[in-house]
Amino acid sequence: MTAQNSEKPPSRKQRLQEKQRRQLSVVDTVDKAEGKVRKAEAELAVAVAEAVQVFGGEEAASEGLDMSVEEIRRFLGMVGGESDDDGDDSDSDSDNETDSDADESDSAAEAEDKKAELVTA
Repeated sequence: MTAQNSEKPPSRKQRLQEKQRRQLSVVDTVDKAEGKVRKAEAELAVAVAEAVQVFGGEEAASEGLDMSVEEIRRFLGMVGGESDDDGDDSDSDSDNETDSDADESDSAAEAEDKKAELVTA
């Protein structure tokens, strides 16, 4: 006696839907990870700016942090409102805003507040 599988194989449409579901899931995961990276970079930029003040300059901070002067300047530029990209996030989909997006906005505001404190200190 041979065992027969009573289930039909998934249709082409079902296979495509499953593939698209997996792709969307991966894209969502990457988007969330990118948000975390941006948040971490903003926090690091604030810390580097503080280190430059504490160490007394970019060169000293570079040595103290074991970071190149170019990296130091890049992070200082981030705190100063500049960035390597054009800063245009017009392709982001505001309909998909999540709690992590709100946390990201809060962190950016906190980074701006810390930057203002450093500038006035």
